[in-house]
Amino acid sequence: MRVETEVPNEKSQNPVPRLGAPMTDLLKTPLFDLHRELGGKMVGFAGYNLPVQYKPGIMAEHLHTREKASLFDVSHMGQVILSGAPLPQLAMALETLMPMDVAGLGEGRQRYGFFTDRNGGILDDLMFANRGDHLFLVVNAACKADDIARLKAALEPDITVDEITDRALLALQGPRAETVLAALDPAAAEMRFMDIHNLTLEGVEAWVTRSGYTGEDGYEISLPADKADAFARRLLANDDVQPAGLGARNSLRLEAGLCLYGNDIDATTLPGEAGLGWAIPKVRRRGGDRAGGFPGADPILDQLEQGAARKRGGLRPEGRAPMREGVDLFADETGGEPVGAITSGGFGPSVGAAVAMGYVSADLASVGTRLYGDLRGKRLPVEVVALPFVAPGQKR
Repeated sequence: MRVETEVPNEKSQNPVPRLGAPMTDLLKTPLFDLHRELGGKMVGFAGYNLPVQYKPGIMAEHLHTREKASLFDVSHMGQVILSGAPLPQLAMALETLMPMDVAGLGEGRQRYGFFTDRNGGILDDLMFANRGDHLFLVVNAACKADDIARLKAALEPDITVDEITDRALLALQGPRAETVLAALDPAAAEMRFMDIHNLTLEGVEAWVTRSGYTGEDGYEISLPADKADAFARRLLANDDVQPAGLGARNSLRLEAGLCLYGNDIDATTLPGEAGLGWAIPKVRRRGGDRAGGFPGADPILDQLEQGAARKRGGLRPEGRAPMREGVDLFADETGGEPVGAITSGGFGPSVGAAVAMGYVSADLASVGTRLYGDLRGKRLPVEVVALPFVAPGQKR
């Protein structure tokens, strides 16, 4: 599930996040001591001190997630509640900030969305859920201050905007996540992809969504911060569960073809060219019952109707050498101007080869097109391929 100053940067070690502030200036999540105890390599990311990997390494953590289950600390993400008005009013208010169908979201369900600006650019992507008497949002860590300020400026005083700061957020991801969590509360097994329920886990009421940002089945679990350490240890006591850091989370989402804010989408990117038009339903498009009414509606809807000049797509460099963020793409092996650029790239452990995503001009975006990436002054072949690189494993 982000342009920011501290985002995963595949130009350096694959896929190690770009370091941020000095370690002494960083915030700590409720699991900080556990990360250190487990041998986590700590880095600065989005203002927080977080593990990029543990002793097994990024590749091992990535493959374990695909095969069994891994536990990720995502407590740096922003958790926000919108309340203080009837749900229909809350939904309509949130729709003024993004082109999603909030009003049509059923109770106990969650959707992907994004805030847009007047030019149609994406300000942040997020998850939003209908909790019956309120809306629950999870936003990106490096954007959360701006997101909360935006929500408050647009919605208060009629609607209350609360940032939740006393809860941790953990992600249990992988094909065995259901068995692990259902052993603590059998109701976890009955949840569908994008459901949100209250579960009782080790005597603690948790807000649980069946979702994640790895392409695998799994859950995101919001629970009181003072209960997070004990709960994480309980999960890690299961032989199928291992801790995983930011590095594996990034390589997993790349193989799954999922955007990272600040790399693949930002305020210069419109939803249509990013391949995110599927998230804008007919009801918010021209001719729909609630068409427009969100920032950048005209340029966004124009692009969806007329097509984009460039498109995001999957890219497969030949050989095992990764092509990372910032590599220019060319139509020919010599000469000419760039026709696009890679926005995320690295080695895909599950694919066993280099993988990347990026933008290319629309006339060159068809699957099978041969391009060339400029890698340290040498142009190497790249093929446009379909996304995702790994089939999704979510329980539908």
